[in-house]
Amino acid sequence: MPKYNNPRRTWVYSNDFKHKAVKLTLQPDTKVKDIAEGLGIHPMMLSRWRSEYRQGVLQGDGQIRNAMSKKKKSPTQTITEVAKLKKEVARLKQENDLLKKWQQYLAEQHQNDLDSSTDTDKNSA
Repeated sequence: MPKYNNPRRTWVYSNDFKHKAVKLTLQPDTKVKDIAEGLGIHPMMLSRWRSEYRQGVLQGDGQIRNAMSKKKKSPTQTITEVAKLKKEVARLKQENDLLKKWQQYLAEQHQNDLDSSTDTDKNSA
């Protein structure tokens, strides 16, 4: 199963919206699939609403469609977060440069050891 990086959005539809959607499906020569596609909802959801309408559970309430999602961060939170991240990037760059210098030093030491061992081999021969 795929892993979702971003949380899914869950829409909360008002009873009024549901009621109007169901009324649209009750018109002659209309298909639930076409109405659902036009409203941007899944046909199964619209079928469930129709069932709730027939049972008397669904009634209009005049509320609007609301999106439930995580709270948005304030601009000051975003700015401080960016500042922290910039600080971290600078620290990591410095650390990376230090490691590169250390690696270069070790390579030079290894090369010097190789050079000195070949010099002693030449002198002993």
